[in-house]
Amino acid sequence: MNTFQVHIYHANSPFYEGECESLILPTTEGDYGIQANHSNLIAAVVPGTMMYRLPGQPAQYAAVSAGLVKVEDNDVLVLVDSAERPEEIDTNRAERAMAEAKEAMLQKKTVQEYKMAQAHLARAINRLRVKRSFRP
Repeated sequence: MNTFQVHIYHANSPFYEGECESLILPTTEGDYGIQANHSNLIAAVVPGTMMYRLPGQPAQYAAVSAGLVKVEDNDVLVLVDSAERPEEIDTNRAERAMAEAKEAMLQKKTVQEYKMAQAHLARAINRLRVKRSFRP
């Protein structure tokens, strides 16, 4: 199968860099698949599950947060706030974060604080979903 170069960065550090056969990212338009020689694009990434397949290996999964993806000349750049493999996710920590976010949403706060709590809740729920769905 044809491959392309992918660079996945989270919090200013590499998550993965190298050859990739396929990549599926959650975007504002739904899940978006990328393969070799894909047309150029820039898209917003939303919290969800990223799937990537390295040459000769089974599919790998990660929980990703908001960010963007840029495809240009068979080179893919993914920039997200966070990316975590299922085995890296601490279930207890994610459950605590979810409870804290729910509590923050119930408090009478500013619209900005409410939106931040929503984002934290979405990230916690996504992390738990990925942890429970894609156990190694």
